[in-house]
Amino acid sequence: MITIREYKQSDIEQMIEIWNEIVDGGIAFPQMDKLSIPAASQFFGEQSFTGVALHDETGEILGLYILHPNNIGRCGHISNASYAVKSDARGLRIGEKLVVHSLEKAKELGFRILQFNAVVKTNAAAIRLYEKLGFVKLGIIPAGFLMKDGTYEDIVPFYRTL
Repeated sequence: MITIREYKQSDIEQMIEIWNEIVDGGIAFPQMDKLSIPAASQFFGEQSFTGVALHDETGEILGLYILHPNNIGRCGHISNASYAVKSDARGLRIGEKLVVHSLEKAKELGFRILQFNAVVKTNAAAIRLYEKLGFVKLGIIPAGFLMKDGTYEDIVPFYRTL
């Protein structure tokens, strides 16, 4: 069984492994620099909410998400989130559990919309999931994402009203 809960400081090392694997892959997250333990502690602590997907039997963290405002002031009611699933746990619907949890958490925190600014067009699994969960595709931003190999890929913004 998988439980989604708020992260703890003791989770940071496992979280860094998952996060940095995606950053290093260079095909999904906009970040280019990997997180160190001090940077991760600050980064995850600054979010409105950071959740982890925990395997109840083993205690292993299989995924995580961050949730925060997408903007400030008059647009501060719009949230944004990023999701990371451990590579050997993909296909187990961890991502779906994380997204569903983040929708509930965003609403609980008073956000009215969850928006994704930069879903890479080649991330077919994420796009299928977002569409399945009722997110609305806003269009295509041509060449909006710099891939690790130096090429540019289109990005697809999505949103869902909470």
